Amino acid sequence: MIRMILTDLDHTLLKQDGSISDETLRVLAECRAKGVLFAIATARYWIGAERYIDLLKPDYEITTDGTLIHSRDQCIYSCGFSVSDTNRIVRSIAETVPGTEITVACGKTVYWNSKHISESEKLHKAVYCDYTASLDVEANKIVAELPDEVIARQIANRVHCKLQCYRGERWYAFLPIGSGKTEAVRALSEASKIRLADTVAFGDDRNDTEMLKLCGKGVAVANAVPEVLETADEVTLSNDEDGVARWLEGHVC
Repeated sequence: MIRMILTDLDHTLLKQDGSISDETLRVLAECRAKGVLFAIATARYWIGAERYIDLLKPDYEITTDGTLIHSRDQCIYSCGFSVSDTNRIVRSIAETVPGTEITVACGKTVYWNSKHISESEKLHKAVYCDYTASLDVEANKIVAELPDEVIARQIANRVHCKLQCYRGERWYAFLPIGSGKTEAVRALSEASKIRLADTVAFGDDRNDTEMLKLCGKGVAVANAVPEVLETADEVTLSNDEDGVARWLEGHVC
């Protein structure tokens, strides 16, 4: 029996243009009317997911690559670096690729050394920081635009942290060891008192793989990367075909 729906946002619940269809909203409302809880699990920072949170009003929000969980305005889980490690990683990135853009997330606050913050769709609420002075924060996630994965892995190995790569992007995330969507999903199961066996998870990218394996039912959208398609228990239609809604309509509604 499915008691919780857990879904990634980009390329999964969201269409390619970033929208959520009325049909998806309708199906989610029907599921929730039956008492099924709804949660999102996204790599996006909280402020980058905020407009979708306002629209979907999930019971739980796993954001920032699984290092944060919020339930409404309450933070119920946080995994972060120490202040010293936060600054050590930022310095290592800046010394390896001088002038590159770096974002640092601490809870719902994101620092960014971009001069074009106001123009960003996802991060227009970020706080400008040039990192010339040390930060007094315990970062949940640090992201940098880097030339390739080889350089990103060299930095991650040097500073002893977890590296997260994203499909089709040159942005690389540096996360605390032991963090990620899988760890957050376990914490969510404990906080919500809903067994993983009673949870269905939807995803499309490599960072969703373990989450799909962990939950009672793991479903990939048809546009998922091969690794996720091979891992999933089932494959539904693509994100542009409302694949999440179609699966839920046939199994939950």
